[in-house]
Amino acid sequence: MNSRQDQLKAFDRLLTIMDELREQCPWDKKQTMETLRHLTIEETYELGDAILDNDLDEIKKELGDVLLHIVFYSKIGSETNDFDIADVCHSICEKLISRHPHIYGDVKVEDEEDVKRNWENLKLKEGKKSVLEGVPKSLPALVKANRIQEKVAGVGFDWEAPNQVWEKVEEELAEFKAEVQSGNQDAIESEFGDVMFSMVNYARFLNVNPENALERTNKKFSKRFQYLEEKAQAINKPLKDMSLAEMDVFWEEAKSL
Repeated sequence: MNSRQDQLKAFDRLLTIMDELREQCPWDKKQTMETLRHLTIEETYELGDAILDNDLDEIKKELGDVLLHIVFYSKIGSETNDFDIADVCHSICEKLISRHPHIYGDVKVEDEEDVKRNWENLKLKEGKKSVLEGVPKSLPALVKANRIQEKVAGVGFDWEAPNQVWEKVEEELAEFKAEVQSGNQDAIESEFGDVMFSMVNYARFLNVNPENALERTNKKFSKRFQYLEEKAQAINKPLKDMSLAEMDVFWEEAKSL
């Protein structure tokens, strides 16, 4: 591993390159925070994919892309004298120090849950009106549900045991089933949302990240379906001309791989 001196030298190199690109590259010169935003989101998702694939070399590359964006935003901020990379670093350092009084102060904690509760309470003391202010509105719904539940649990609004949460899941499933039988489409959608929200909550009690779990299933399904497509192509028979029984043979093969 690189020494701290080498790490700082590498970061300085990146800052220098960013300065040069901003001054000399026609594309880099035109960028604004608004034009970079969607690219940053894309890079973040690519990092997430690499993490789920446990591809360490790809994680390293994607972290570099995300870091570039942080440096890029900071460079743009410095051009209007609003902030620079030092301000960004100092800002997060101050936040980390203030949010960890059990490390940098005299607060005592017993476990991770104490740390989470302190974190949310400190945010309220900093002027936030709601613990939910820290949940971005643009988060995908599944991720947002998980973050909402983590936030409110941090201030004590939570179930005491997993079995209580599962009972809530069963209750929501029964209500969903009843609405399906009634045929009220709006109520069906509402109850389906309640089922998903309760399942996300139950996943939290099982220490399962629902987003990761669902994406894992997405990848598994896609891999098996692509195997099915390859087999269909190999026998020169389009999927639309195959029976479900024929497809199921290849599907079971894919499951055994």
